Amino acid sequence: MNQNKFFLRRIRTHFHGGYGGSFHFSPSLQAENMGIPLPKWVTEEIEKDPDLAYTDQWGRRNYEYLSLGCDTLPVLKGRTPVQCYADFMRAFRDNFKHLLGDTIVEIQVGMGPAGELRYPSYPEANGTWKFPGIGAFQCFDKYMLSSLKAAAEAAGKPEWGSTGPTDAGHYNNWPEDTPFFKKEGGGWNTPYGEFFLTWYSQMLLDHGERILSSATSIFDGAGVKISVKVAGIHWHYGTRSHAPELTAGYYNTRYRDGYLPIAQMLARHGAVFNFTCIEMRDHEQPQDALCAPEKLVKQVALATGAAQVPLAGENALPRYDEYAHEQILQASSLNVDGSPVDREMCAFTYLRMNPSLFHPDNWRRFVAFVKKMKEGKGARRCWEEVEREAEQFVHVTQPFIQEAAVALMH
Repeated sequence: MNQNKFFLRRIRTHFHGGYGGSFHFSPSLQAENMGIPLPKWVTEEIEKDPDLAYTDQWGRRNYEYLSLGCDTLPVLKGRTPVQCYADFMRAFRDNFKHLLGDTIVEIQVGMGPAGELRYPSYPEANGTWKFPGIGAFQCFDKYMLSSLKAAAEAAGKPEWGSTGPTDAGHYNNWPEDTPFFKKEGGGWNTPYGEFFLTWYSQMLLDHGERILSSATSIFDGAGVKISVKVAGIHWHYGTRSHAPELTAGYYNTRYRDGYLPIAQMLARHGAVFNFTCIEMRDHEQPQDALCAPEKLVKQVALATGAAQVPLAGENALPRYDEYAHEQILQASSLNVDGSPVDREMCAFTYLRMNPSLFHPDNWRRFVAFVKKMKEGKGARRCWEEVEREAEQFVHVTQPFIQEAAVALMH
Protein backbone atom coordinates (compact mmCIF):
# COMPACT_ATOMS: atom_id res chain seq x y z
CA MET A 1 0.00 0.00 0.00
CA ASN A 2 2.42 2.63 -1.15
CA GLN A 3 1.64 6.29 -1.66
CA ASN A 4 3.35 5.97 -5.05
CA LYS A 5 2.31 2.45 -5.95
CA PHE A 6 3.06 3.05 -9.58
CA PHE A 7 5.28 5.51 -11.37
CA LEU A 8 4.18 5.50 -14.99
CA ARG A 9 6.78 6.31 -17.56
CA ARG A 10 5.26 8.32 -20.36
CA ILE A 11 7.99 8.11 -22.94
CA ARG A 12 8.67 11.47 -24.60
CA THR A 13 11.49 10.21 -26.77
CA HIS A 14 12.44 6.71 -27.81
CA PHE A 15 16.09 6.34 -28.69
CA HIS A 16 18.08 3.58 -30.29
CA GLY A 17 21.54 3.27 -28.83
CA GLY A 18 24.75 2.50 -30.64
CA TYR A 19 24.27 -1.25 -30.14
CA GLY A 20 20.73 -1.56 -31.41
CA GLY A 21 19.11 -1.74 -27.99
CA SER A 22 16.20 0.59 -27.38
CA PHE A 23 16.86 3.41 -24.94
CA HIS A 24 14.03 5.12 -23.10
CA PHE A 25 14.45 8.60 -21.76
CA SER A 26 11.76 10.29 -19.72
CA PRO A 27 11.82 13.57 -17.85
CA SER A 28 10.00 13.03 -14.56
CA LEU A 29 7.94 15.16 -12.25
CA GLN A 30 8.88 15.05 -8.57
CA ALA A 31 6.34 12.33 -7.80
CA GLU A 32 7.85 11.17 -4.53
CA ASN A 33 7.31 14.54 -2.86
CA MET A 34 3.62 14.79 -3.62
CA GLY A 35 2.70 13.50 -0.16
CA ILE A 36 -0.14 11.19 -1.18
CA PRO A 37 -1.08 9.21 1.95
CA LEU A 38 -2.26 5.65 2.29
CA PRO A 39 -5.98 5.21 1.53
CA LYS A 40 -8.28 6.12 4.40
CA TRP A 41 -9.65 2.59 4.68
CA VAL A 42 -6.09 1.33 5.21
CA THR A 43 -5.25 3.90 7.88
CA GLU A 44 -8.48 2.97 9.65
CA GLU A 45 -7.24 -0.61 9.85
CA ILE A 46 -3.87 0.60 11.17
CA GLU A 47 -5.69 2.53 13.90
CA LYS A 48 -7.30 -0.74 14.96
CA ASP A 49 -4.04 -2.69 14.68
CA PRO A 50 -0.96 -0.39 14.86
CA ASP A 51 1.34 -3.35 14.16
CA LEU A 52 0.29 -3.21 10.52
CA ALA A 53 2.75 -0.30 10.28
CA TYR A 54 6.52 -0.68 10.21
CA THR A 55 7.90 -0.23 13.72
CA ASP A 56 11.38 0.49 15.07
CA GLN A 57 12.82 -0.61 18.41
CA TRP A 58 11.58 2.55 20.13
CA GLY A 59 7.99 1.95 19.04
CA ARG A 60 7.97 4.62 16.34
CA ARG A 61 5.49 3.70 13.60
CA ASN A 62 5.96 4.47 9.92
CA TYR A 63 2.87 4.94 7.75
CA GLU A 64 4.52 5.13 4.32
CA TYR A 65 3.86 1.48 3.57
CA LEU A 66 2.34 -1.52 5.32
CA SER A 67 4.76 -3.82 7.11
CA LEU A 68 5.71 -6.66 4.79
CA GLY A 69 5.40 -8.94 7.81
CA CYS A 70 1.66 -9.09 7.15
CA ASP A 71 1.89 -9.52 3.35
CA THR A 72 -0.01 -12.80 3.31
CA LEU A 73 -2.32 -12.32 6.30
CA PRO A 74 -6.01 -11.30 5.87
CA VAL A 75 -5.61 -8.09 7.89
CA LEU A 76 -7.45 -5.72 5.52
CA LYS A 77 -11.13 -6.54 5.97
CA GLY A 78 -10.49 -10.19 5.19
CA ARG A 79 -7.99 -9.61 2.39
CA THR A 80 -4.22 -9.75 2.43
CA PRO A 81 -2.13 -6.72 1.45
CA VAL A 82 -0.79 -8.64 -1.56
CA GLN A 83 -4.36 -9.31 -2.71
CA CYS A 84 -5.11 -5.60 -2.40
CA TYR A 85 -2.00 -4.69 -4.40
CA ALA A 86 -3.09 -7.15 -7.08
CA ASP A 87 -6.62 -5.74 -7.15
CA PHE A 88 -5.22 -2.26 -7.68
CA MET A 89 -2.95 -3.39 -10.52
CA ARG A 90 -5.81 -5.25 -12.16
CA ALA A 91 -8.08 -2.21 -11.93
CA PHE A 92 -5.33 -0.04 -13.38
CA ARG A 93 -4.83 -2.44 -16.28
CA ASP A 94 -8.55 -2.51 -17.07
CA ASN A 95 -9.00 1.26 -16.90
CA PHE A 96 -5.94 2.15 -18.95
CA LYS A 97 -5.82 -0.79 -21.34
CA HIS A 98 -6.27 1.57 -24.33
CA LEU A 99 -2.95 3.24 -23.42
CA LEU A 100 -0.88 0.20 -22.48
CA GLY A 101 1.86 -0.66 -24.93
CA ASP A 102 1.66 2.73 -26.63
CA THR A 103 1.52 5.75 -24.32
CA ILE A 104 2.33 3.66 -21.26
CA VAL A 105 5.21 1.33 -22.11
CA GLU A 106 6.63 0.73 -18.66
CA ILE A 107 5.12 0.33 -15.20
CA GLN A 108 7.32 0.75 -12.17
CA VAL A 109 5.76 -1.34 -9.43
CA GLY A 110 6.06 0.14 -5.96
CA MET A 111 7.73 -2.17 -3.46
CA GLY A 112 8.04 0.04 -0.40
CA PRO A 113 8.54 3.64 0.76
CA ALA A 114 8.96 6.07 -2.16
CA GLY A 115 8.14 3.10 -4.38
CA GLU A 116 11.51 1.47 -3.67
CA LEU A 117 12.25 -2.13 -2.69
CA ARG A 118 13.52 -1.37 0.83
CA TYR A 119 12.49 -0.87 4.42
CA PRO A 120 11.67 2.71 5.58
CA SER A 121 14.94 2.80 7.51
CA TYR A 122 15.81 6.45 6.89
CA PRO A 123 12.57 8.48 7.24
CA GLU A 124 13.11 12.19 6.72
CA ALA A 125 9.67 13.21 8.02
CA ASN A 126 9.78 15.25 11.22
CA GLY A 127 13.56 15.22 11.13
CA THR A 128 13.78 11.61 12.32
CA TRP A 129 16.72 10.89 10.00
CA LYS A 130 19.28 13.18 8.41
CA PHE A 131 21.96 12.33 5.88
CA PRO A 132 24.34 10.54 6.43
CA GLY A 133 22.85 8.68 9.39
CA ILE A 134 22.87 4.88 9.37
CA GLY A 135 19.09 4.54 9.80
CA ALA A 136 17.39 1.89 11.92
CA PHE A 137 16.02 -1.61 11.52
CA GLN A 138 12.25 -1.81 10.93
CA CYS A 139 11.30 -5.21 12.30
CA PHE A 140 9.65 -4.59 15.65
CA ASP A 141 5.97 -4.92 14.76
CA LYS A 142 4.37 -8.14 15.95
CA TYR A 143 4.14 -9.62 12.47
CA MET A 144 7.85 -9.21 11.72
CA LEU A 145 8.77 -10.46 15.20
CA SER A 146 6.57 -13.52 14.70
CA SER A 147 8.47 -14.36 11.52
CA LEU A 148 11.82 -13.74 13.23
CA LYS A 149 10.83 -16.06 16.09
CA ALA A 150 9.91 -18.84 13.67
CA ALA A 151 13.17 -18.41 11.74
CA ALA A 152 15.23 -18.55 14.95
CA GLU A 153 13.50 -21.70 16.10
CA ALA A 154 14.03 -23.30 12.68
CA ALA A 155 17.74 -22.43 12.96
CA GLY A 156 17.93 -24.08 16.37
CA LYS A 157 18.61 -20.74 18.06
CA PRO A 158 15.32 -19.72 19.70
CA GLU A 159 17.14 -17.14 21.84
CA TRP A 160 17.78 -15.14 18.65
CA GLY A 161 14.10 -14.74 17.86
CA SER A 162 12.75 -12.52 20.64
CA THR A 163 13.79 -9.17 19.16
CA GLY A 164 15.86 -7.48 16.49
CA PRO A 165 19.26 -5.93 17.29
CA THR A 166 19.01 -3.37 20.10
CA ASP A 167 22.66 -2.28 19.93
CA ALA A 168 22.55 -0.91 16.37
CA GLY A 169 22.42 2.73 17.40
CA HIS A 170 19.91 5.39 16.38
CA TYR A 171 18.90 6.84 13.02
CA ASN A 172 21.61 9.50 12.98
CA ASN A 173 24.51 7.53 14.43
CA TRP A 174 27.54 6.54 12.39
CA PRO A 175 28.67 2.89 12.20
CA GLU A 176 31.54 3.24 14.67
CA ASP A 177 29.16 4.75 17.24
CA THR A 178 27.38 1.40 17.61
CA PRO A 179 28.35 -2.05 18.91
CA PHE A 180 26.47 -3.78 16.11
CA PHE A 181 28.03 -1.94 13.15
CA LYS A 182 31.52 -1.12 14.39
CA LYS A 183 34.46 -2.25 12.29
CA GLU A 184 36.15 -4.52 14.82
CA GLY A 185 34.00 -7.04 16.67
CA GLY A 186 30.71 -5.66 15.39
CA GLY A 187 27.61 -7.82 15.79
CA TRP A 188 26.94 -7.67 12.05
CA ASN A 189 29.93 -9.97 11.47
CA THR A 190 28.98 -12.67 14.00
CA PRO A 191 26.86 -15.84 13.60
CA TYR A 192 23.92 -13.96 15.15
CA GLY A 193 24.40 -11.02 12.83
CA GLU A 194 24.58 -13.28 9.79
CA PHE A 195 21.38 -15.03 10.88
CA PHE A 196 19.48 -11.81 11.49
CA LEU A 197 20.62 -10.00 8.34
CA THR A 198 19.90 -13.05 6.20
CA TRP A 199 16.36 -13.22 7.58
CA TYR A 200 15.78 -9.45 7.32
CA SER A 201 16.97 -9.23 3.71
CA GLN A 202 15.17 -12.44 2.69
CA MET A 203 11.88 -11.02 3.97
CA LEU A 204 12.38 -8.12 1.56
CA LEU A 205 13.25 -10.43 -1.33
CA ASP A 206 10.19 -12.57 -0.62
CA HIS A 207 8.04 -9.44 -0.66
CA GLY A 208 9.46 -8.52 -4.06
CA GLU A 209 8.75 -12.05 -5.35
CA ARG A 210 5.12 -11.89 -4.25
CA ILE A 211 4.43 -8.47 -5.75
CA LEU A 212 6.22 -9.23 -9.00
CA SER A 213 4.42 -12.54 -9.40
CA SER A 214 1.14 -10.65 -9.29
CA ALA A 215 2.34 -7.84 -11.56
CA THR A 216 3.75 -10.06 -14.30
CA SER A 217 0.61 -12.19 -14.28
CA ILE A 218 -1.75 -9.21 -14.44
CA PHE A 219 0.15 -7.31 -17.15
CA ASP A 220 1.09 -10.36 -19.22
CA GLY A 221 0.48 -9.58 -22.88
CA ALA A 222 -0.23 -5.88 -22.21
CA GLY A 223 2.87 -4.71 -24.05
CA VAL A 224 4.51 -3.04 -21.04
CA LYS A 225 7.76 -3.63 -19.23
CA ILE A 226 7.73 -4.07 -15.47
CA SER A 227 10.45 -2.35 -13.47
CA VAL A 228 11.41 -2.12 -9.82
CA LYS A 229 13.29 0.72 -8.18
CA VAL A 230 16.18 -0.01 -5.84
CA ALA A 231 17.58 2.75 -3.64
CA GLY A 232 21.12 4.05 -4.16
CA ILE A 233 22.34 4.04 -0.55
CA HIS A 234 25.90 5.22 -1.08
CA TRP A 235 26.79 6.73 2.31
CA HIS A 236 29.14 4.73 4.56
CA TYR A 237 29.69 2.45 1.56
CA GLY A 238 33.41 2.59 2.28
CA THR A 239 33.00 0.96 5.70
CA ARG A 240 33.11 -2.78 6.30
CA SER A 241 29.53 -3.13 7.52
CA HIS A 242 27.71 -0.83 5.02
CA ALA A 243 25.29 -0.05 7.87
CA PRO A 244 22.77 2.15 5.97
CA GLU A 245 22.33 -0.56 3.35
CA LEU A 246 21.82 -3.21 6.03
CA THR A 247 19.08 -1.29 7.85
CA ALA A 248 17.34 -0.74 4.49
CA GLY A 249 17.33 -4.50 3.83
CA TYR A 250 20.25 -4.81 1.42
CA TYR A 251 22.61 -7.41 2.91
CA ASN A 252 25.64 -5.87 1.29
CA THR A 253 28.94 -5.73 3.18
CA ARG A 254 32.61 -5.73 2.32
CA TYR A 255 32.40 -9.52 2.31
CA ARG A 256 28.99 -10.11 0.71
CA ASP A 257 27.23 -8.93 -2.47
CA GLY A 258 23.73 -7.81 -1.51
CA TYR A 259 22.64 -6.73 -5.00
CA LEU A 260 23.12 -9.98 -6.89
CA PRO A 261 20.19 -11.69 -5.05
CA ILE A 262 17.98 -8.72 -5.88
CA ALA A 263 19.03 -8.80 -9.53
CA GLN A 264 18.43 -12.55 -9.70
CA MET A 265 14.96 -12.13 -8.21
CA LEU A 266 14.08 -9.48 -10.81
CA ALA A 267 15.52 -11.63 -13.59
CA ARG A 268 13.19 -14.48 -12.65
CA HIS A 269 10.26 -12.22 -13.45
CA GLY A 270 11.72 -10.45 -16.47
CA ALA A 271 11.70 -7.11 -14.63
CA VAL A 272 14.00 -4.13 -15.10
CA PHE A 273 16.37 -3.20 -12.26
CA ASN A 274 15.99 0.58 -11.87
CA PHE A 275 18.76 2.24 -9.86
CA THR A 276 19.37 5.78 -8.70
CA CYS A 277 22.35 8.10 -7.85
CA ILE A 278 23.64 7.73 -11.43
CA GLU A 279 24.74 11.38 -11.60
CA MET A 280 26.88 11.35 -8.44
CA ARG A 281 30.66 11.26 -8.14
CA ASP A 282 32.50 9.99 -5.10
CA HIS A 283 34.44 13.20 -4.46
CA GLU A 284 31.29 15.35 -4.43
CA GLN A 285 30.03 13.65 -1.29
CA PRO A 286 31.13 14.17 2.33
CA GLN A 287 34.44 12.35 2.52
CA ASP A 288 34.21 11.60 6.23
CA ALA A 289 31.02 9.60 5.57
CA LEU A 290 32.93 7.36 3.13
CA CYS A 291 30.33 7.86 0.40
CA ALA A 292 31.01 5.98 -2.83
CA PRO A 293 28.14 6.32 -5.34
CA GLU A 294 30.39 5.51 -8.31
CA LYS A 295 31.61 2.29 -6.73
CA LEU A 296 28.04 1.39 -5.79
CA VAL A 297 26.80 1.92 -9.36
CA LYS A 298 29.63 -0.28 -10.64
CA GLN A 299 28.71 -3.03 -8.18
CA VAL A 300 25.09 -2.91 -9.30
CA ALA A 301 26.16 -2.94 -12.95
CA LEU A 302 28.19 -6.10 -12.34
CA ALA A 303 25.35 -7.74 -10.42
CA THR A 304 22.78 -7.03 -13.12
CA GLY A 305 25.21 -8.19 -15.78
CA ALA A 306 25.77 -11.47 -13.95
CA ALA A 307 22.02 -11.97 -13.51
CA GLN A 308 21.33 -10.90 -17.10
CA VAL A 309 18.71 -8.40 -16.02
CA PRO A 310 18.28 -5.00 -17.76
CA LEU A 311 19.57 -2.04 -15.76
CA ALA A 312 17.89 1.37 -15.89
CA GLY A 313 18.94 4.48 -14.03
CA GLU A 314 17.95 7.88 -12.77
CA ASN A 315 19.59 10.79 -11.04
CA ALA A 316 18.89 11.18 -7.33
CA LEU A 317 19.16 14.98 -7.16
CA PRO A 318 18.11 17.71 -9.61
CA ARG A 319 21.22 18.51 -11.62
CA TYR A 320 21.39 20.70 -14.73
CA ASP A 321 25.15 21.07 -15.15
CA GLU A 322 27.41 19.46 -17.73
CA TYR A 323 29.50 17.80 -15.04
CA ALA A 324 26.51 15.76 -13.85
CA HIS A 325 25.45 15.07 -17.44
CA GLU A 326 28.89 13.68 -18.22
CA GLN A 327 28.70 11.38 -15.23
CA ILE A 328 25.30 10.09 -16.35
CA LEU A 329 26.69 9.41 -19.82
CA GLN A 330 29.65 7.55 -18.35
CA ALA A 331 27.52 5.52 -15.94
CA SER A 332 24.90 4.65 -18.55
CA SER A 333 27.55 3.21 -20.87
CA LEU A 334 28.30 0.51 -18.25
CA ASN A 335 31.99 0.47 -19.04
CA VAL A 336 32.74 -1.74 -16.05
CA ASP A 337 35.42 -4.43 -15.91
CA GLY A 338 33.65 -7.76 -16.11
CA SER A 339 30.54 -6.43 -17.88
CA PRO A 340 29.75 -7.31 -21.50
CA VAL A 341 31.31 -4.69 -23.77
CA ASP A 342 28.12 -4.25 -25.80
CA ARG A 343 25.93 -3.57 -22.78
CA GLU A 344 24.46 -0.24 -21.69
CA MET A 345 21.56 0.94 -19.57
CA CYS A 346 18.21 0.16 -21.15
CA ALA A 347 16.53 3.32 -19.82
CA PHE A 348 17.15 6.54 -17.98
CA THR A 349 14.74 8.77 -16.09
CA TYR A 350 15.82 12.40 -15.82
CA LEU A 351 14.76 14.21 -12.66
CA ARG A 352 13.14 16.68 -12.65
CA MET A 353 10.77 18.50 -14.94
CA ASN A 354 10.44 21.89 -13.24
CA PRO A 355 10.99 25.58 -14.06
CA SER A 356 14.74 25.27 -13.50
CA LEU A 357 15.02 22.75 -16.33
CA PHE A 358 13.58 25.33 -18.73
CA HIS A 359 16.00 28.09 -17.81
CA PRO A 360 17.67 28.99 -21.14
CA ASP A 361 21.17 27.82 -20.14
CA ASN A 362 19.87 24.65 -18.50
CA TRP A 363 17.66 23.85 -21.48
CA ARG A 364 20.55 24.28 -23.92
CA ARG A 365 22.72 21.91 -21.88
CA PHE A 366 19.81 19.50 -21.54
CA VAL A 367 19.21 19.35 -25.29
CA ALA A 368 22.90 18.62 -25.90
CA PHE A 369 22.79 15.95 -23.19
CA VAL A 370 19.80 14.24 -24.83
CA LYS A 371 21.56 14.26 -28.20
CA LYS A 372 24.60 12.55 -26.68
CA MET A 373 22.43 9.99 -24.93
CA LYS A 374 20.74 9.25 -28.23
CA GLU A 375 24.01 8.55 -29.99
CA GLY A 376 24.93 5.76 -27.60
CA LYS A 377 28.35 5.00 -26.22
CA GLY A 378 29.81 4.18 -29.61
CA ALA A 379 29.70 7.77 -30.88
CA ARG A 380 30.32 10.16 -28.00
CA ARG A 381 31.58 13.58 -29.10
CA CYS A 382 32.80 16.71 -27.33
CA TRP A 383 30.21 18.92 -25.64
CA GLU A 384 31.05 21.98 -27.76
CA GLU A 385 30.26 20.21 -31.03
CA VAL A 386 27.01 18.76 -29.77
CA GLU A 387 25.91 22.06 -28.22
CA ARG A 388 26.42 23.84 -31.55
CA GLU A 389 24.11 21.33 -33.20
CA ALA A 390 21.62 21.74 -30.36
CA GLU A 391 21.38 25.53 -30.72
CA GLN A 392 18.98 25.25 -33.67
CA PHE A 393 16.61 23.05 -31.68
CA VAL A 394 16.86 25.38 -28.69
CA HIS A 395 15.89 28.34 -30.87
CA VAL A 396 12.94 26.55 -32.45
CA THR A 397 11.54 25.31 -29.15
CA GLN A 398 11.97 28.57 -27.22
CA PRO A 399 8.27 29.60 -27.27
CA PHE A 400 7.17 26.16 -26.05
CA ILE A 401 9.82 26.10 -23.34
CA GLN A 402 8.75 29.47 -22.01
CA GLU A 403 5.14 28.26 -21.94
CA ALA A 404 6.14 25.09 -20.10
CA ALA A 405 8.18 27.00 -17.51
CA VAL A 406 5.25 29.30 -16.77
CA ALA A 407 2.81 26.37 -16.51
CA LEU A 408 5.02 24.52 -14.01
CA MET A 409 5.23 27.60 -11.77
CA HIS A 410 1.49 27.51 -11.16
